[in-house]
Amino acid sequence: MRIIHLSTLWTILLDIFIWFIIHMGVVYWVVRVPLWRFDPRAWLYRPRRWEAGGDFYQRYFRIKKWKKYLPDGAPLLGSRGFPKKRLREKTPEYLGSFLQETCRAELTHWLTLFFAPFFFFWNPLWVGFFMIFYALAENLPLIMAQRYNRARLNRIFKD
Repeated sequence: MRIIHLSTLWTILLDIFIWFIIHMGVVYWVVRVPLWRFDPRAWLYRPRRWEAGGDFYQRYFRIKKWKKYLPDGAPLLGSRGFPKKRLREKTPEYLGSFLQETCRAELTHWLTLFFAPFFFFWNPLWVGFFMIFYALAENLPLIMAQRYNRARLNRIFKD
């Protein structure tokens, strides 16, 4: 049940504005967390058996076909950004940083997802559910890409 009642135009504008604030706010705070705090072996980031070293994402989602089309927010972050479209080096230091950055990116998208239920406060019920769908459609492919990349990087580290 929505608490705030607005006209359709104001609701749409508010939804767009709030999503922008959520995306930018989460990014703003997460990029300020020191990189050393992101441990790829931590519970949230560690590989799951069902992921099969990243093969799950290729087998069931054909991730290699669409991953290249996902946006990389690094250019927008300037000096705080870490480009994740392709490997630039194969040094252990770079690969370690890349692994940690995949954790940072994954956390950013999980946190963004948690804000979707707030849209029920001012939207009709069906729009609230649409916002949940939007949040999942926007963030799950990016989470999958980070987990897939991390699995591939872990293979490089083991070689």
